[in-house]
Amino acid sequence: MRLEALESIGALPLLWVTLSLLAYALSRRLYLRLRVAALHPVILASAALIAVLRLTDTTYETYMQGGRLIEFFLGPSVVALAVPLYLNLQEMKSSAPSLLVVTAFGSAVGVVSAVVPALLMGAPEPVVLGLAPKSVTTPIAISVAEGIGGEPALTASFVVLTGVLGAIIGPLLLRLVGVRHPVAFGLAMGSAAHGIGTARALENGRLEGAAGGLGICLCGVMTALIAPLLTGLLL
Repeated sequence: MRLEALESIGALPLLWVTLSLLAYALSRRLYLRLRVAALHPVILASAALIAVLRLTDTTYETYMQGGRLIEFFLGPSVVALAVPLYLNLQEMKSSAPSLLVVTAFGSAVGVVSAVVPALLMGAPEPVVLGLAPKSVTTPIAISVAEGIGGEPALTASFVVLTGVLGAIIGPLLLRLVGVRHPVAFGLAMGSAAHGIGTARALENGRLEGAAGGLGICLCGVMTALIAPLLTGLLL
């Protein structure tokens, strides 16, 4: 009876929603205190949840009964990034032509830099195509992957990994190459590391966050347009 009761509790969607939010809140608090890039809350929260799932022998399907409630808010959370963009709209307008050119080039580089190494290493075609939209936000990436024949589940994993690595390595790399302008910094983070990168850019300031939000939007549109063309040529 006790085991059955525990299993029934483990199947409750609310339990996994609560644990996910709690893990993220605690991880974020630790990150804000230590400011160590490797301790990004997405990394710590994910690792903690994986450990719990393994220790309790809980399947991914069971977890996602509650995880879908969080996934539902992924789209609105991306749209919410338009708020800092709106607050800094005039600054963005003055750089509109440059921003369009840069994001178009960045989108192409994001696709090619993922597809070519995978092809050279002999990765299966579904993996190669799943890597192509890795630098855009998850809803767009999954749609693009499905359209070009990639594996959506792999794409979602690649997107999260890209965002986390971008948030950790991006600021250091941009400093090393001398990028100091807030718009350039935010645009690079949003274009290369989507939502997680934009959240990191917001830590530097509202203008950086606004540019990051714009980078997500433009890079998403550009990638949806050019990914089928580039993957077709490369394959």
